[in-house]
Amino acid sequence: MTVADTATEPKKLGVFAQLTRFIVIGGGCAVIDFGTYSLLLGVLGWPVWVSKSISFILGTTASYVINRKFTFQGAGQGNTTAKAGAFAVLYTTTFFVNMGSNQVLCVWFNAQDPWQFTLFWVIAQGLGTMINFIMLKLLIFRD
Repeated sequence: MTVADTATEPKKLGVFAQLTRFIVIGGGCAVIDFGTYSLLLGVLGWPVWVSKSISFILGTTASYVINRKFTFQGAGQGNTTAKAGAFAVLYTTTFFVNMGSNQVLCVWFNAQDPWQFTLFWVIAQGLGTMINFIMLKLLIFRD
């Protein structure tokens, strides 16, 4: 590797920097997710599972596009089609974990008040975020 090669090669991010970017980007995507969830559930009166499904898909799509570019350098290397497929499998799994935990909490605690829906959404998001970062870092976008 020559000096010119290292000048054009992007600096590799450490785990802490990746986690920080993932959380910041995730926060923005969570605004998309929660905003959609709140609109569909609270304003339009759609069922919890429909509102959560649509909001998750929108937030997840934004997360994939942004994190692929700014968080994980390994995203553009190797077989990107396979990585997109692995991402789809991971996020499908996370979708059911996220949806399931949200729905179970709403049913177990007979959610009626807006603060309950918000709390259960936050818990489901936290669980999904933890799973996603670990799996993206270790399996899908590894450097």
